[in-house]
Amino acid sequence: MTDRPSVSSGPGGSNGLARCPNPGLGESHVTMAWAELVPVLERYIAIPALSPAFDPDWATSGHIDAAVELVTAWIAARPIVGLQARVQRLDGRTPLIVVDIPAYGFEAGAPSGPETVLLYSHLDKQPEFSGWRDGLGPWTPVRDGNRLYGRGGADDGYAAFASLIAIEAVQAAGGRHRRCVLLVEASEESGSPDLPAHVQQLVASGSIGDVGLVLCLDSGCANYDTLWLTTSLRGVVSTTVEAHVLIEGVHSGAASGVVPSSFRVLRRLLDRVEDPETGRVLLSSAHVGIPEHRVTEAAATATALGHGEAFPVTDGLDLMTSDPVDTLLARTWRPALSITGADGLPPTGRAGNVLRPFTSLKLSLRIPPTADPNAVMDELRGVLTSEPPSGADIRLVDGDVAPGWDAPDLQAWLADALSAASQARFGQPMRLMGEGGTIPFMGMLGERFPNAQFVITGVLGPESNAHGPNEFLHLAYAEQLTRCLADVIAATA
Repeated sequence: MTDRPSVSSGPGGSNGLARCPNPGLGESHVTMAWAELVPVLERYIAIPALSPAFDPDWATSGHIDAAVELVTAWIAARPIVGLQARVQRLDGRTPLIVVDIPAYGFEAGAPSGPETVLLYSHLDKQPEFSGWRDGLGPWTPVRDGNRLYGRGGADDGYAAFASLIAIEAVQAAGGRHRRCVLLVEASEESGSPDLPAHVQQLVASGSIGDVGLVLCLDSGCANYDTLWLTTSLRGVVSTTVEAHVLIEGVHSGAASGVVPSSFRVLRRLLDRVEDPETGRVLLSSAHVGIPEHRVTEAAATATALGHGEAFPVTDGLDLMTSDPVDTLLARTWRPALSITGADGLPPTGRAGNVLRPFTSLKLSLRIPPTADPNAVMDELRGVLTSEPPSGADIRLVDGDVAPGWDAPDLQAWLADALSAASQARFGQPMRLMGEGGTIPFMGMLGERFPNAQFVITGVLGPESNAHGPNEFLHLAYAEQLTRCLADVIAATA
């Protein structure tokens, strides 16, 4: 391991501070900090810091290092008392920014109780994707009112900045907070393969300590009107399946009707995984019983929203479900298969009369929060490779799994703090909602720190379109979310 030198910020320790009635306020500080932050976010968006799964040569291309340098330079200038920041580097892995901020505002040493509030974010990005509107692009930051367009701003480049601004706001308001450790990783969009080794190194060196609360801003919101708390995340099982039928392509007029199509072979294999009529996943290991309190939660969320999420579907499309409650459960507690990529298929404009030698499809199988991803992968591997149709050569490559996560019940102090923050900042009660995406870090932390409380939230709301075209960060919502985070951090004291 090689670490860069530490950087310090802030004027040193301070005790005996005057107490403000609501130490999480910091209204003017958050306003000014966000006004200054937007140009920094624009520079961050312009960096094509693709996650390692999409840029295997990331160490050579230098984009991840450029993003790390931008973020660490901003961190080094923060007026946070006692801040220490470093970049942890492990051989062959993406870097991890580690920011350590001691407990603040206590008159006689550190507070009792859980030592560490652990904050999480990532700076790696998904690839460009197609379909950006005219004038927009993944690496071209464009501000339009409250929307800052560009890849990675909302998912979740803003989070490291917002986390530290929240801590600043507590200190600026004369409040108190427990020790805070911020981790900014660079492999989340690849399933966080590098993070466990980094966390193991931190735990072994005593750099994390006893984690009592985890704060993560990498999730979503159903609207921009209130604070949304994520209560569950689906896991994911992914692999690439290839069907090979020829050593080289041959004229389709000669071979079709004799040599089976590699596409048809894969189509038959997919029918083993999902029902082609309904889309229901056929793997028994991918199904779990939905806890009753999550069903009740989905019903309350559906009532609050009054409708399901609006997707940009084509005219006349029949959705798989139209019931608002069932829609929420389908996207948070039921498995679903997506084909996210393909090889072996030429563009239609250059497709000749050739029976192609192979077809390759990338499968992404979302699984319920409590399903065993390894068991699902084993079953998926079995159904795809056993008794191959027509005796075709079936290959599985690049298999990966990430666990889901089901949140523990909130302790009373935290539930009260979140409710108060939502009312103070939005004038609305906090809402609960499961998410259909995956944050592998949460499952890992849940196992390592079983007694920790979790606050998972974020800015990925309607039309924000993370991973797709026209991704945007809702600036006003992100600013209010920062204030909510400050309230919660202050409440830990």
